[in-house]
Amino acid sequence: MSRVGKEPIIIPNGVEVKINGPLVFVKGPKGELSLTLDRGVTIIQKEQTLELLVAKPEDKKQRSLWGLFRRLVDNMVLGVTSGFSKQLEINGVGYKAVVAGSKLVLNVGYSHPVEYQIPQGITIQVEKNVITITGFDKQLVGQVAAEIRKVRPPEPYKGKGIKYTTEVIRRKVGKAAAAKSE
Repeated sequence: MSRVGKEPIIIPNGVEVKINGPLVFVKGPKGELSLTLDRGVTIIQKEQTLELLVAKPEDKKQRSLWGLFRRLVDNMVLGVTSGFSKQLEINGVGYKAVVAGSKLVLNVGYSHPVEYQIPQGITIQVEKNVITITGFDKQLVGQVAAEIRKVRPPEPYKGKGIKYTTEVIRRKVGKAAAAKSE
C-alpha cells in the first residue's frame, strides 16, 4: 500500500472539482488547473473528499503512480486555494533585477541586460536583491525559478550569481590561498 496514495484529499470550501474519466479539473479562487491521470489510477469524489485508487496496489509501478498522482491532485487543490511561491537571491556587485511590464530585466554581469518573459499565471516581485515568484501551478513556479537561476548560476569562489534563498553554496578556496599554504 502507498502511504501517500491512500490518504484522502480534503476539498476546501470555494474549490470545485470535476472528474471526466481520466481528466481532473480543479477550479478555485486563484485559478483553474487540469490533469490527465494514468490508466491504472482512478479517482472517486465523495462529498468534500477525493480518493485515488489503483487496480493492483501490490504492483510497484502502480503503487508509485498512486502516490504521485495523489500528490499532484493535492498540489492542484492547494494551488488554487493558497498558491505557491519561491524566492531567489541575487548576489554580486552591481547585480540587480527589475520588473518592467511583463518582463523581468536582469543585470547580472553580462555586457547586456537579460530579459525574461514572465509566463501567464505567474507574478514576480523584486525587493532589493530578492526575487519572489508566486503562482497557483507548483510546476510552473518551480520551472520559472529554475529558468531565472539558470541565467547566472552561483559560482563557488565568491558566491556571485542567482541562488535560491534556502540554497547553501559550497565555497572553494581560490588560487592565492592555496599557494600560501604550501
